[in-house]
Amino acid sequence: MCRSIKTLREPYVPTVTDADVHAAALQYVRKISGFRAPAAHNAAAFEAAVTAVAAATQTLLDQLVVRGASRSGPSPATD
Repeated sequence: MCRSIKTLREPYVPTVTDADVHAAALQYVRKISGFRAPAAHNAAAFEAAVTAVAAATQTLLDQLVVRGASRSGPSPATD
């Protein structure tokens, strides 16, 4: 969909920063809305969408379990 959005999970990247997540969310919202920079009357909706997509992205990354990838911290429970 949007070629400038990078894969943000192990093993593709060792760490993901808040800036990485925000950049991906911004690219997604730009693509979906068709606006690189929204007009002033759409700025609040645009920024709210970026914030929501970034939060959803972080939740997804936090919950993914990549088998065989190195993990920091305790291992999750197995089935």
